[in-house]
Amino acid sequence: MNSFLALIPRFADAIVVTLEVSVLAAVVGASGGFMLNALRLTFPKWLSAPYRVYVWLVRGTPYLSQLVIVYFGLPVIGITMTAVQATIVSLAIYSAAYFAEIFRAGWASIPRGHMEAARAFGISRWSAFRSIELPQAVAFAVPLLANQTILVIKESAVASIITVPELTMTASDIVSSTYTYIGPYAMLIICYWLLTQCVAVAFKWASAFIALSRKPS
Repeated sequence: MNSFLALIPRFADAIVVTLEVSVLAAVVGASGGFMLNALRLTFPKWLSAPYRVYVWLVRGTPYLSQLVIVYFGLPVIGITMTAVQATIVSLAIYSAAYFAEIFRAGWASIPRGHMEAARAFGISRWSAFRSIELPQAVAFAVPLLANQTILVIKESAVASIITVPELTMTASDIVSSTYTYIGPYAMLIICYWLLTQCVAVAFKWASAFIALSRKPS
């Protein structure tokens, strides 16, 4: 038991790195996905081809291959990043494709009659977006956004390949130096479970707040 508790300081440092990488990548990825969907809605349909190609390529290839290209490939053209920076950038690019599809589904869930009624009453495009489209799309997307954020946290484990000192790398280091497996990997599981539960609770609160704000006063 004492040896298990002795792992806490090292995993505490690692969980901070995992949070830094995952939260930044999720925030940038969600923002990028939102913008991609906004561009898809704004421009003519034939200009949405780059969006479809981007989503097709990113979602159709493993995240590990994208991380390797960013970390080892970009220096060839003069763009050098630290392991943490490369992880955040590649994970944001990877997750943006999934977030974009989540927002696309959110907008597709809005009944067409709502926007037709807004136009009939002379409501401006911006006002309709802010007051009608956005609340409905976000309310629909919140559970999916929670799931994708949890996946981003778990995908960050791949960063151990390029020696980012996150949770998985820390567990591997402890195993290689102590030759014990149960304690480090049990702690690893506990840490990821705690992180994902925190995300689930945060999004549950967000969903409840959105539902409350949408109730007529």
